Amino acid sequence: MSVVVSYLPSPEGEAAISRAADEARDGGGPLIVVPSRGHRDELNAALERVRAAGVQAEVAEPDGDDITDFLLDLVRTRSARLLVIGLRRRSAVGKLILGSHAQRILLDADCPVLAVKP
Repeated sequence: MSVVVSYLPSPEGEAAISRAADEARDGGGPLIVVPSRGHRDELNAALERVRAAGVQAEVAEPDGDDITDFLLDLVRTRSARLLVIGLRRRSAVGKLILGSHAQRILLDADCPVLAVKP
């Protein structure tokens, strides 16, 4: 079964893809990377690192503007065993309100969600 990761070239995104690669390698399934728009060079570099570590990885490009819907549909259609997202550190007030995308993913995903911080 696959592991899905949302990737953005940031400390949070790098932490997420690194942990997702570990989970995919340990579980013996492929890693499906859902990138943010643009940032092709950073994505290619991240994929090279993942594949060099012996992880089978593929890219699933979002087909619309709502990456949250895309991620939720992807984990459902691919029967993912895990979805990995990166979270940034927040202030005391920010902790009261988790980002709306992250909150929706945590509440609506059809598989366990692992939220990692750098």
